[in-house]
Amino acid sequence: MTISVSSPVTGGAQTGFTSPTYTTATDAAPDTNGKQVAVTALGGTQAGVRTHTVSDPFVALFVRPKNPKVLPSPNPVTGKYASVPVNTHMLKISKGVNYAANQAPAIATFKLTMDIPAGSDSYDSANIRAALSLLVGLLSQQSAGQGDTLVNGII
Repeated sequence: MTISVSSPVTGGAQTGFTSPTYTTATDAAPDTNGKQVAVTALGGTQAGVRTHTVSDPFVALFVRPKNPKVLPSPNPVTGKYASVPVNTHMLKISKGVNYAANQAPAIATFKLTMDIPAGSDSYDSANIRAALSLLVGLLSQQSAGQGDTLVNGII
């Protein structure tokens, strides 16, 4: 896995935040097929945001497939593939959030999964990279709008 989070991470634009940054520290992932970082400090203006603690987590977990699948041989008569297996990668953000006064935080979970057909990593890597590039650009471009939608329900 070539995930190597560079700290601090510049956050996307959000309504009410000014130049948000997140200082991270390497953390132990819950399994060997992942890498995790915890947010240890905040930068910019982010009123009310809390950093990571045991009871109020703020972590990012990158997960690769535990047993990567490969493209099987095609049918020797038809040349067709009966099925194409998929390798699922995931990015998961866990953040403690308050939902009422005098209560322990509950954990909000944001998951992004990327399902890559086996074989396409070799045969069509440029288009996998293009899809990810668009995804990251859209997430960055639409960060504030998506944040607003998560809060006010308007899309």
